[in-house]
Amino acid sequence: MKLNEVRDNQGARKSRTRVGRGTSSGKGKTGGRGVKGQKSRSGVALVGFEGGQMPLYRRTPKRGFKNPFGKTFAEVNVGRLQQAIDEKKLDAKGTINGEALKSAGLVGSLHDGVRLLGKGEISAKVTIEVAGASKGAVAAVEKAGGSVILPDVAPKPKRIRGKKAKEAAAETAGDND
Repeated sequence: MKLNEVRDNQGARKSRTRVGRGTSSGKGKTGGRGVKGQKSRSGVALVGFEGGQMPLYRRTPKRGFKNPFGKTFAEVNVGRLQQAIDEKKLDAKGTINGEALKSAGLVGSLHDGVRLLGKGEISAKVTIEVAGASKGAVAAVEKAGGSVILPDVAPKPKRIRGKKAKEAAAETAGDND
């Protein structure tokens, strides 16, 4: 075989069907769309239209909402953490963070971080760096002699409304003089 003889297998590349090129072509006249009517034309929007009757997607009740600011955490229980340490998948001496948990196979993907939960027992003295932790999980880790490092979150400033807001605005304006 020579380089100039290399080609695709027979039938590997299929040429596109040319529609509307005469009745003898097989896809002429109606172009494979059937016969007359709305569906034979372009720009058809029939999905969900029920001839003027209230469509099903509007008849059914709607519940709940999707929070655009909600966070998705990968969850790990302290019992599972201890099991991974016992199986030598995690090193208890170093800091355990999201990347270490992912490489050990405890979490699939990190999403918005890892949240530590308190189900199970832990006996190893570990330092864990996570995005969030339950009170029970922090207590269990600290009881075993370890520590949980959480990110510093600045408290939200209180919103003042009504007369107090006007007084606070006047007070800050007086301070600037």
